[in-house]
Amino acid sequence: MEMFHLRYFVAVAEELNFSAAARRLHMATSPLSQRIRDLERELDHRLFDRDTHSVTLTPAGEALLPIAQEVLEQINSIPWRLREVTRSGRTTMFVGIPPGLHPRLSELVDTLAERVSRRCELLRWPGSSKALTIGVREGRLPLALARLPISDPALDQLPAISERLAAVVPADQFAGRDSVALADLADLSFIVAPKEISAAYFEQLDRELCERGIKKRIKLTDTGYAGVAQVISSGMAFYFSILDTESPMHRYAMENTKVLPFTDFEPRLDTVLIWRHDRASGGDLDELVEAAREVFADPLHV
Repeated sequence: MEMFHLRYFVAVAEELNFSAAARRLHMATSPLSQRIRDLERELDHRLFDRDTHSVTLTPAGEALLPIAQEVLEQINSIPWRLREVTRSGRTTMFVGIPPGLHPRLSELVDTLAERVSRRCELLRWPGSSKALTIGVREGRLPLALARLPISDPALDQLPAISERLAAVVPADQFAGRDSVALADLADLSFIVAPKEISAAYFEQLDRELCERGIKKRIKLTDTGYAGVAQVISSGMAFYFSILDTESPMHRYAMENTKVLPFTDFEPRLDTVLIWRHDRASGGDLDELVEAAREVFADPLHV
């Protein structure tokens, strides 16, 4: 058994989708499936139940997952543990930054960088919340700001900001309106944005909207926030954005779109600061995390 077998297994087990796992691993689906079959033969256990619609873990797969995750955590910790032993002088570290970071939160990142400047140079590393979470888990990033939900038990979380969401709607259809109810959106399609730009929380919103009677969907691929705004401006659909006008997400506004608060619904996008627990408990991030706890002591609520 090679280490890559465990990495491939964990990726598929966490995604429960071979195509998504292959994208995460930057490889094709076919060789990934073959490596999983190789691992199953070596262990003499089927790890996944697969059909044309879903992938689920077998009891053997469920038993292997925490073992594999623990082994990979130990392997991923080697670089920072070695740096801790051999460290001398000022180092460079990165904090992961998701798209659309609120400017007040960005100011706190600057404050943290200044606070720890004698110990290290703290730079920003952009990415989706999912990619940043993986980066922290694998030890490539010491800290990251990421959107909830995050359920990885290896990661500690510190609330950073809670932002109220509003509906982005076609302006001509809601002329003169300063708010909107969910029932007003029933004739529009909710945009299912590409996972690369959409926080996991939006999957929860999608399910909740369906339960509340918003059934129509438009699924987009290979586009960014500007593409989402373009579809809204055409009058076919709606989406969510941050209500606070300070948010950089308002830069993606287009002609014939407007942002309206809900009268009967109050979704919120919560962002937390994350780090690996073992790196802050007697590890190399003690001082950095202590400073971060002070800087982010009072979560923002906008």
